[in-house]
Amino acid sequence: MFEFFLDEPEKINSALYWLRSYMNTLMAEPYGLAPEFMNIIVLIHGTEIVTLAKKNYPKYQSAVNRMMYYEQLGVEFRVCGDAARDFGYSADDFYSFVKIIPSAMVELAHWQNKGYAIIRPLVFEKKHSIEDIR
Repeated sequence: MFEFFLDEPEKINSALYWLRSYMNTLMAEPYGLAPEFMNIIVLIHGTEIVTLAKKNYPKYQSAVNRMMYYEQLGVEFRVCGDAARDFGYSADDFYSFVKIIPSAMVELAHWQNKGYAIIRPLVFEKKHSIEDIR
């Protein structure tokens, strides 16, 4: 389970790279897993929730298209219902591939109790080039 709880909506692009890296590694040897057998859930409950509101598609088109692609590979995208209400959204505001769940905290505990690992992408702002700090 990937937990997205980001302080800036635009950081979802970097968080999605974590998902891509995870999936690409599992598809390669020595794992050789097909995506549909990975059982990946992405739980969204930070400011990035706005990227999944249909009305915001022009602004977050790239991220939405990537999420739609991952959904076709079997990744489940879940949005915290409490967070959705905090942002003034209802289920109709989101894409059809998004599942609204009651509470992110309960969802995290539920899946952790079922043996899922929780992966929290850390997305930092790059302030220095590699050359400057090397």
